[in-house]
Amino acid sequence: MNLSLLIILPVLASCGVLLARDVKQVRWIALAGGVAQLFLCGFLLIAYTQERSAGNTTAFLFEQRAVWFAAFNIQYFVGVDGISVAMIMMTALVVVAGVLVSWKVEKLTKEFFFLLLFLSAGAYGFFVSLDLFMLFFFLELAVIPKFLLIAIWGSGRKEYSANKLALMLMGGSALVFVGLLAVYFYSGTPTFDLVALSKTHLPVAVQSKFFPFLFLGFGVFGALFPFHTWVPDGHSSAPTAASMFLAGISMKLGGYGCLRVATYLMPEGAHEYQWLIILLSAIAILYGSFATLMQKDLKYINAYSSVSHCGFVLLGIGMLTKTAITGAVMQMVSHGLMTALFFAAIGMLYERTHTRMVSQMGGLLKLTPFIGTVFFIAGLCSLGLPGFSGFAAEMTVFMGAWQNPDMWYRAATIAACASIVVTAVYILRALGKVMWGPVEVEGESVVAFGDAEWNEKLAAVILIAGIVVIGVAPFLLQKLLNPAAEEISRQILRAAF
Repeated sequence: MNLSLLIILPVLASCGVLLARDVKQVRWIALAGGVAQLFLCGFLLIAYTQERSAGNTTAFLFEQRAVWFAAFNIQYFVGVDGISVAMIMMTALVVVAGVLVSWKVEKLTKEFFFLLLFLSAGAYGFFVSLDLFMLFFFLELAVIPKFLLIAIWGSGRKEYSANKLALMLMGGSALVFVGLLAVYFYSGTPTFDLVALSKTHLPVAVQSKFFPFLFLGFGVFGALFPFHTWVPDGHSSAPTAASMFLAGISMKLGGYGCLRVATYLMPEGAHEYQWLIILLSAIAILYGSFATLMQKDLKYINAYSSVSHCGFVLLGIGMLTKTAITGAVMQMVSHGLMTALFFAAIGMLYERTHTRMVSQMGGLLKLTPFIGTVFFIAGLCSLGLPGFSGFAAEMTVFMGAWQNPDMWYRAATIAACASIVVTAVYILRALGKVMWGPVEVEGESVVAFGDAEWNEKLAAVILIAGIVVIGVAPFLLQKLLNPAAEEISRQILRAAF
């Protein structure tokens, strides 16, 4: 399996979009590129599963190396484990759904789909990178399309939101870069090779000093409290597909970096700052839930709930147990699909009602039964209803967190569990007001409404399929993740003793 194709294919598709003659060709080329990515990722999943079934226990499969900057020992080095494959599959599903939901974009259509596909190339490159400099390169590369998508195609205070997002993410990147330089210079043999670094032991003093740089830096991308404030503004101003990408994919770069780089390479540092990670995660979960209760805009509701849900990811990582780490990755995948579905449904409603204010909507299930059903599924997954991915992921995090015998960590787990009640309140209240009750849409003729079109239905079905598969058969995802979670757990246990 040639992992470079995951980066090359989106770049070729984005270039094909720019060469298209008209808007119709742009849309179909973008869709073809997204579908090709999905098939390639599906083939990767099958190939990876077959290799593991055949007894291949290598930490990373399908590795490829090439010298990039020899003077600094920087390589083009790619490879995947179960966590990478799960993130890549999630990305592919969100990409196809994002293209379909954006089918009717008319403003600078070529440029819009170019940036959308280019953003996916950055995400794939990040998830397959085994050279830390290369990983940082793709992390930065993904910031540019986010900024432009919000600044050009956004709404409301789009310039403010785009600038805030870019500045905060660049600040996080600066922290990450300092941490990576520390790893490079204190590793004994200066290298950015993740596999080689995992077999060395960084001095405890170095880990103690530089672990916060890596974890907080990546945490900014993953909405770690109190560095989460770019999330609500960015999501509320972004166009629908950009919101799907921001919450569904980009925020996962942060969680992945916290786990793959900070925790994996600096396990002693993770142990030392474990209390702080868990404290900030618990605050994010509770704060995000209660802040969502106060929101009246559907995008802000989903954005603040994303802060809470990403808190579960960081809580699972902070507990440092195999089960909790598995649950954290499951939560990343689940939240990526669920929040993308939620933003897609919100975008569909906005196109028809021209409002996102809950108080200005009502009875829309009668007018848009398919969109209403999608809205319900996304909401029920968000509140953790059994049968959907949210329940399986959060329960795995809770079980892994409870394995930690410390009283204060269990108290944080109980607080996180209590947030589910708050989540149920704001989700059910929003569902009831928007979908049930008397038909009410301010300033708009309800007769003119139409239900979802073919592209919107297909986008929703793709995301719902992923949510239901994980919810009904979570063991499939757990089996994929277990070898990688065990490797990270062994690294953490070696540090503990």
